[in-house]
Amino acid sequence: MAPIARVPAALPPSSLSVFREDIFKGKVLFCTGGGSGICREMTEAILRHGANATIVGRNVERLTNAAKGLSEATGQTVIYAQADVREPKLLQDAVAKTIEKFGRIDFVICGAAGNFLAPIEGLSENAFKSVISIDVLGTYNTVKATLPYVRESRGSYIHVSATLHYQGSPLQAHVSAAKAGIDALSNVIAVEEGPRGVRSNVIAPGAIAGTEGMDRLAPPGATDMSSKISLQRMGEKADIANAAVFLFSEAANYITGQAIAVDGGEIHSRAVYHPYPDAVLGGFQSKL
Repeated sequence: MAPIARVPAALPPSSLSVFREDIFKGKVLFCTGGGSGICREMTEAILRHGANATIVGRNVERLTNAAKGLSEATGQTVIYAQADVREPKLLQDAVAKTIEKFGRIDFVICGAAGNFLAPIEGLSENAFKSVISIDVLGTYNTVKATLPYVRESRGSYIHVSATLHYQGSPLQAHVSAAKAGIDALSNVIAVEEGPRGVRSNVIAPGAIAGTEGMDRLAPPGATDMSSKISLQRMGEKADIANAAVFLFSEAANYITGQAIAVDGGEIHSRAVYHPYPDAVLGGFQSKL
């Protein structure tokens, strides 16, 4: 029996075709890592629904260009604050700048991160510590700096994690440990702050095309991993942005303490033993 042709999932729609344009009118987003990549895309999606934003990062030139580009693309107000998330005082200053400009913080995306490929034997103690500090300590510092204002607005956190730690991922000990820590921290925030009306969730992106992370972490020579993904296409940055719009929206007001993998089902298909997807499309079965 000839295999059935693969049918890749449709590309993600614009969130504007699903949610009203004004659902975040008057709201303010504070996003670490918002100057580039997935976090910039998430920020733009939130802006397109009426929010204003502060983007935070270390590279001033990148932040300046991103803030200008986001404002021009959406018509919303975007400011930037230079800060290393490992430094609490710098984050506190970034929050103060946001409050001075906008008077509130409703949504926080904790997206600052670091990654590279290294086996444990080749991973220095300092390199391991650096990733833990950026990802876990940086998330903690961001939450500490913003929490009083998120409580006031009965707002919401989204933490950008990964699926690497759902199983043993070679060359990713440092990031796996860091992302597991972020997931655990989000769960505690959800429990402690839920009675105050604050929600906290995790988005765990899978393989997302056109990102620095994918370019850096993909196997040598790999150009298309879609056949290993259940929905038969690579993820797009817009897939993550759409998930963020949903989680910040009132449609998700009873969702907290969750880690949502936005990966096209890859966590379930990447460990199959038989050739995928040919084994399932070709009607494979054992002989009786």
